[in-house]
Amino acid sequence: MDKITTIRELLNELGLPQRQQSDICVLTILALCGLTKDMAWSNASNKWVRIHDIIAFSNSHYNVNYAENSRETFRKQALHHFRTAAIVEDNGRATNSPNYRWRLTSEFLNVIRSIGINNTAKQDFLSNHTKLIDIYASKKTMRKMPVKINGLDFTFSPGKHNLLQKAIIEEFAPRFAPNSECLYVGDTIQKDMVKDVERLAKLGFQITLHDKMPDVVLFRSDKDWIYFIEAVTSVGPMDPKRIVEIQSFTQDVRCGKIFVTAFLDFSTYKKFSEQIAWETEVWIAEMPDHMIHLNGDKFIGPR
Repeated sequence: MDKITTIRELLNELGLPQRQQSDICVLTILALCGLTKDMAWSNASNKWVRIHDIIAFSNSHYNVNYAENSRETFRKQALHHFRTAAIVEDNGRATNSPNYRWRLTSEFLNVIRSIGINNTAKQDFLSNHTKLIDIYASKKTMRKMPVKINGLDFTFSPGKHNLLQKAIIEEFAPRFAPNSECLYVGDTIQKDMVKDVERLAKLGFQITLHDKMPDVVLFRSDKDWIYFIEAVTSVGPMDPKRIVEIQSFTQDVRCGKIFVTAFLDFSTYKKFSEQIAWETEVWIAEMPDHMIHLNGDKFIGPR
């Protein structure tokens, strides 16, 4: 088995994410080891080197042609993750210092030197260090945002869009759609987190594609009102085109329709203010007690 394949399999066994098993990552390890194609694993070393040295070594000994301006790719795709996984360490200098260096940790050097001899060093490494995929999974879980929807507990994935959706459900709804229930809301990962198909159908919805749905749909039974809410962080306010789209697949919905564009902050609202359709509503999370009503003969309500 060639060295590139062996290192790739080792990184997989040690729990590195798929992206950290790429050619750049494998060659970074081999360059840090100072191992050419024909050298024995036992000859691996862990001298302090620069990223420039890693690129030069890879180009010279592994028939690749990485340019000097790819240093940032080596740093971000390989070295930063390897440091978190206790595979490499830096010398503590300022990152912009010409004396900034990287090397393999002594523990990982022992893993490399034991390839083909025994698995003791690898097992010791695994027993002393959490796998990087588990570290990242744990951090991702910690960043998830709890939200209570229709009395049930859910978690949104991290990100501005879901932060705004959480605010719509927890801050907008109690103030401007009291006692409403959420019939639809998606997550950036789990697209149809809440989708009450049966209730939507009874109201007259004809749903074929989830991406035609607004970000949040609330129904207030005491008023027989339905709220179509777009959570806007970068695209997609309730402009005239969007109103026509929603009207087209809700033409059989007889309850009153309210169209709302929600923003996290006023500065984002200003970027889209000229696009928003008349006779719709605007809600801004950073000032949750207020709404902006765009014309019409009444405040919030169907037109």
